[in-house]
Amino acid sequence: MKFTAQQIAGILEGDVEGNPDVEVSKLSKIEEGSEGSLTFLSNPKYNHFIYSTNASITIVNKTFKPENGIKTTLIKVDDAYKAFSKVLEYYNSVKFNKQGIEQPSFISESCKKGDDIYIGAFSYIGENVSIGNNVKVFPNTYIGDNVSIGHDTTIFSGAKIYADTIIGNNCVINSGVIIGADGFGFAPNDNGTYSKIPQIGNVVIEDNVDVGAATTIDRATLGSTIIRQGVKLDNQIQIAHNVEIGKNTVIAAQTGVAGSAKIGENCQIGGQVGIAGHITIGNNVKIQAQSGIGRSIKDNEIIQGSPAFSIIDYNKSYVHFKNLPKIVKNIDDLEKKINGNS
Repeated sequence: MKFTAQQIAGILEGDVEGNPDVEVSKLSKIEEGSEGSLTFLSNPKYNHFIYSTNASITIVNKTFKPENGIKTTLIKVDDAYKAFSKVLEYYNSVKFNKQGIEQPSFISESCKKGDDIYIGAFSYIGENVSIGNNVKVFPNTYIGDNVSIGHDTTIFSGAKIYADTIIGNNCVINSGVIIGADGFGFAPNDNGTYSKIPQIGNVVIEDNVDVGAATTIDRATLGSTIIRQGVKLDNQIQIAHNVEIGKNTVIAAQTGVAGSAKIGENCQIGGQVGIAGHITIGNNVKIQAQSGIGRSIKDNEIIQGSPAFSIIDYNKSYVHFKNLPKIVKNIDDLEKKINGNS
């Protein structure tokens, strides 16, 4: 699909400087721009590339003024970075704008289907499933019984949605995601074996949630595992049973959240963080990558670190660790006194 500079400027509410009829059909980095591509320039350290790029159209800030001759047509906007992001969103909406039901696929007769949906080949849709308008279900997807999916949600190939899961509007579920699998619940027996505790709850995912590839969200033992609106989960994250994640929280890859942990709103959690079960993390908390969280965290804290050794030694050392700045100052003072007397 091709777009002219004038058409793109209309979408972005920008102004064209150059040929308004030049066409593009692909996107590129500015340093790798080729004829027929659209790129952008927002960081001044890349300014020199605009004089050599072969991209047909470049989105720039309105404040940008070329110091030398350029070949590319400019579209001037208030914020080039945000404008290019808008182009990417539009590009994706066109790229994935599929409709219809491909065969072979299985769809239960009791499934309620909205308008303009797409269901890819080899997908399975169980009993009493509800699918909203403009939902895209890509090939090789499993959707179990009694699942509800809101409007404008996209589920990519190979996702597995277990029974009774509720997914809201405008969500993105990436490939390999498993939602609603058993929580890790086992009771120890006297003979050293374990008995499985039935997990009979579900998962609730509210509106505008993104779930990255190969992430797993376990269903609750009782009640629901809840992902609130606007949450963004990276790839390969483990969310255990009965966890609740507050709205607009973002979590990076390979983080694990143990059962019944509660995470507040607007938190930012780095990659490979381990969060223990049955603790509460407040709102607006920032946790640095590879941190281990074994206690509840108050609102607005910024935390880092994860020492791992004998728990008895750890508990003893932690008392001193909290006072380390004071201990170091005392040692420095002692050294000064000793050196001054010698």
